[in-house]
Amino acid sequence: MTEFDESIYPDMIRNLPDADIPFKGVNGKILQGENHQAVFFVIEAIGVVAEHSHGAQWGIVFEGEMDLTIDGVTKTYTKGDHYYIPSGVKHSANFKKRTLVMDFFEDKNRYFAK
Repeated sequence: MTEFDESIYPDMIRNLPDADIPFKGVNGKILQGENHQAVFFVIEAIGVVAEHSHGAQWGIVFEGEMDLTIDGVTKTYTKGDHYYIPSGVKHSANFKKRTLVMDFFEDKNRYFAK
């Protein structure tokens, strides 16, 4: 059984290519577009993802909770909350419990398939 088998995601998402993600406890499925990319994540309680930046990112929380710091401002996001991180803005996250999110990336190659 995988993290995705125990998630809310239907087969059409579970059957997408696995994302090659460098964090233990973070799994994703890539929906690749010509100029953009969406990733459906299952993120375990991994703690802090260090501050970083990249192209613009929009996301929504399906389950769980995360503390997201965008440009120095920290907010807690839970089921149904969405967020936007402008291109180049530094951000970090803290995952204290299992969280499912979908992120839409401006960068078409933010992640690659395994």
